[in-house]
Amino acid sequence: MVKIRLTRTGKTHQPSYRIVVVEENTKRDGEYLVNLGHYIPTTTPKTIVLDKKEYDAWIKKGAQPTPTVASLVKKYEKSA
Repeated sequence: MVKIRLTRTGKTHQPSYRIVVVEENTKRDGEYLVNLGHYIPTTTPKTIVLDKKEYDAWIKKGAQPTPTVASLVKKYEKSA
């Protein structure tokens, strides 16, 4: 199964995350199929950049977003 989830990047105590499409059994920071955007929680306000067209295309193909990614997308849609 294909999942849409976060992978951590950034330095210690300065996290940033990529929103990526991966196979379900891949490691958290392992290889990914597509990078859909990024999320930086340490900025004020929190930064969410997302390729919404690509995200919707992967959802139609059957990719399942994790609960965290789903909530971030809702926040992104409200702010857009």
